[in-house]
Amino acid sequence: MKIGILTIGNELMNGRTADTNSSFIAREANQQGWVVEAIMSVCDGLTAIKNRLDYLLSMSDAVICSGGLGPTADDITTEAIAKAFSLPLYTDENVLNYIRDIFTQFNLRWVENNAKQAMFPKGAQVLPNVRGTAPGFSLSINGKMVFAIPGVPAEAKLMVTDSVIPALRKHFPQDELYIVKQTIKTFGLSEAAVDDKVKDINFNSLGVNIGFYPVFPENHIVLIARGKNQNEAQKNLQKAQDEISARLQDYIFAYGEETLEGVIAGLLTEKKLTIAVAESCTGGMITNRLTDVSGSSDYLERGLVTYSNIAKISMLGVPAEIIEKHGAVSEETVRLMAEGLRKLAGTDLGLASTGIAGPTGGSPEKPVGTVYLAVADSRQTACRHYAYRWDRQRNKEVFSEAALFLLKNFLEGKFS
Repeated sequence: MKIGILTIGNELMNGRTADTNSSFIAREANQQGWVVEAIMSVCDGLTAIKNRLDYLLSMSDAVICSGGLGPTADDITTEAIAKAFSLPLYTDENVLNYIRDIFTQFNLRWVENNAKQAMFPKGAQVLPNVRGTAPGFSLSINGKMVFAIPGVPAEAKLMVTDSVIPALRKHFPQDELYIVKQTIKTFGLSEAAVDDKVKDINFNSLGVNIGFYPVFPENHIVLIARGKNQNEAQKNLQKAQDEISARLQDYIFAYGEETLEGVIAGLLTEKKLTIAVAESCTGGMITNRLTDVSGSSDYLERGLVTYSNIAKISMLGVPAEIIEKHGAVSEETVRLMAEGLRKLAGTDLGLASTGIAGPTGGSPEKPVGTVYLAVADSRQTACRHYAYRWDRQRNKEVFSEAALFLLKNFLEGKFS
């Protein structure tokens, strides 16, 4: 099946908003075994939308349109699609009441323009939006399908997975093949290095397609396996996954929907351990990620941002002479940060970071991007030193990832 993708909005055409929806939709379509024939963006204009829609339909079995379903004057996607197929618009009273209830529930002032979001072309199937007020819809036109979904990424992603893909699979059945997929998440290697590690695997002979997807600072591998039945597809997938795991075992931290912080949560819970975090260069980012997991209060005792030297000395007990001799960004300092915090908090583990995020503060010996990380328990302290070359925000992100990756390996006993 061939898919066309049309993202709509003036904000996309003038560069104020990055188009992330098309890449997500394309990735999801590819994982279903479908071909994305073309991806286009267009301004909020009736004629422009119609022309691009006609063009995409001429080469595709289905077109997924994203954006322009809101209540404002420039949200004209529904009207444009209706005019493209000479369909009248109607108001769905159930949807209108649902939107009104949302406004009442959150004590929001009702403006009549919001009723636009309850209007649909005749014959459309409404697609629910559980994260916003603008539902989507689908139309079946001469054997082909047109979908309209919101432009807000969180809403679009949920609607694609929960509504669009099931509708497409029902409308265009592919009973001859079973498709299964797996995501393998890695950290510590570039995309090119990951590719090089697995280049000798004959994925075609296994009936598996492989895709590489950078999700900074991680690199994800997506495997899509096909088979005559579900058992065959799953066996093909497992063979490919085993081959990759054997080559990348030191860099893999999660599979499927797992996250690094989620894996750590499972390890801390299983081992019944508590942890405290002391951060300098990461400014609380490590602690924030740990608290992204529900129930993190069971193992996370505290997080301290000890940004200044004085804070490291007074709160963590790092001797002033150590900082004076070796610097705040050093293995000696970060070790004492982790050990001092663990004693201060009375936890099983202490995790610490100190580095130079940039763009200033670097030196020839310790350039921007330098980071020292340490994790300590009652028996040992493990430390790692890295030098990255990103901008300030990306450096902080990769520092936090490296810290959590170090923690995961420590919990798995790789430093015993």
